[in-house]
Parts: sequence; C-alpha cells; structure tokens
Amino acid sequence: MTTPDPTAADPHTPGPHAPDLHVLGALALELTAGADVGRTELPQDGAGALATLVAHDLANFEPDAARLQLVTVGAHYDPVELLRPGWPLHQELGELAARAPGGQRPREDHGRIIAFGSHEGRLPGALTPSPDYGGGTFRLVPFLLSGDRVDVVRIGGAFESGLLERGMAGAGTALQAQAAFGLQVEHARYLTVHDLAAMTAMQYEHAGLAPLWPLLETALLEPGGEAWLDALPEPLLRYVDGEARIALFSPRAWHARYAPEAPCDSDACREQLERRYQQFQARQRQFAAVLGAHGVAVNFVDCQDAENARGALA
Repeated sequence: MTTPDPTAADPHTPGPHAPDLHVLGALALELTAGADVGRTELPQDGAGALATLVAHDLANFEPDAARLQLVTVGAHYDPVELLRPGWPLHQELGELAARAPGGQRPREDHGRIIAFGSHEGRLPGALTPSPDYGGGTFRLVPFLLSGDRVDVVRIGGAFESGLLERGMAGAGTALQAQAAFGLQVEHARYLTVHDLAAMTAMQYEHAGLAPLWPLLETALLEPGGEAWLDALPEPLLRYVDGEARIALFSPRAWHARYAPEAPCDSDACREQLERRYQQFQARQRQFAAVLGAHGVAVNFVDCQDAENARGALA
C-alpha cells in the first residue's frame, strides 16, 4: 500500500515539494500453535540484523526497492495493532526515522536501513507491543519504505499486485526471526497492509463478524468517512466523525425493533425473550471489543425509541 504522510499536504500535488509517499507492509510470522510465545522485542543489534535480511528479501522481489529507505523495528505485533485508523504504528516508525541521524531521505543510489531495537529493555516512542494481544499465532514485524515519489508509487503497485502470492521470506530471514525472537516459525512471508486487511476480513467472516467489517474497513481506509450497520438482527451501529456509535436499546425499544411479535403471555415466552435480549447485548459488547482492539473509539448512545433509532446516532 502506498500512503501519504498524514501530516502533509494533498498527496496529488505536483512538483518538487510534493509530500513523500510510503509503502506500508509487514513480515508476517505464522507460528506453531501451542508453542512458547518467545520474546516480543529485540535489542538494537538483533533488530539491525533482521532488518538487513528483510531489505535483501524485498529487493529480491522488486530490485528497485533497494533504492528506498527501509524503516522497521525489532518487535512483532498482533494484527489489530497494525490495523488501526491512521496506521499509527507505521506512522510512529516514520516519525522516529525522520528524527534519526542522517536526514530524512535516503541516498539516490541506495536506500538507508533504519532499524529500531530496544535499549535497556525499552523500545523507543510508542513501539512497545501490547501485552493484551500477545497470544496469537500470527505475528507481524512492520516495515515502511519511503523515498522518491515515482519509485514509491511503482514499487508499491508491484507489492500490492504480487507480494501476497510471491512474497515468501528467505530461509535465512525466517531462521533469523525464529532464533532472535525464540519462536517456532512455520511460515514467513511479506504483506502490505491492504493484504493484511483482506486476510483479516476473511478471518472475521469465518468468526461470524462479517457484518462489522464494512464499518471497520471504513475506519481504516477512510477515517473521515461514514458507514452504517443497520440489518436485523444485528446491533445498530454508525461510524462517523472517527468513532463508532452503538445504539443502546432499552428493553422496550429492543422488543419493538427486534421482537415485534405478539406480547408474551407465559413465563416461558418471557424467559425466551430475556435470553434473546441478553444475547443481543453480548453481541454489542463483542462488536465494541473488536472495534476497540482496532483503536476505533466506541460510544454507546441511549435509545428509548425504536422508530427513531437511526436519529439517535446522528
């Protein structure tokens, strides 16, 4: 994926002062299920050694990638830590690299490699992986490529069209990541953040979360956009103004919207409705947890009137 610097002007502005674009991606490590988690961070020398191998792999896939500056970190993360509005982890890499010695741009003939590792057990900036998402078997080492605008657009396009299918990491890279992090790596490959989003969409579909994905996709790819989930029997959600608003129905309003059948006259019927209402609330909490994990702000909005539910989320 090529993406403009979020702090810069219009990325389509022509001329020598047009802002840089970036290629955002990750080295994906598929781990053996049930194996030890290993360590999530590497010291500076370990981060540099892995970054050199990553740069070599990317240049093998697209030779002109060697002309770009590679920025990465000696750490691995859960997908939800990368798939967040504004791509904050990649943005942090870019901001730290801009302050690194040697200036912001690579040489024209060959790009620099900048790798951030831990010092005295701490990674710089906001690069520390969250312990809340440390147990998965799919881990990601993010990287960012930057440089000449024309090169970035062309190489980014090549990555988008072929990296997922042909971007297997070199054997040396996989072994280095396995040894350095203390992991059992079954497969190692490269992805763009678009590839990662597509894979996550499929995983969420298998997990029964497909109705939520359009909102999350809007938050990721168009943070200033708007999206609705308004499809019974799912909760009512609206993504707008950078947040997800979830209608919090009172029991009466929920009954009117989701269970408008004849009134219950038996205890068994009332108990069944109560279970359905509790299941609905659990679904709301599930959606809120997924959105929150992806860094999307969630706001529950009281809704006492089923007929005006959409208006409550305005």
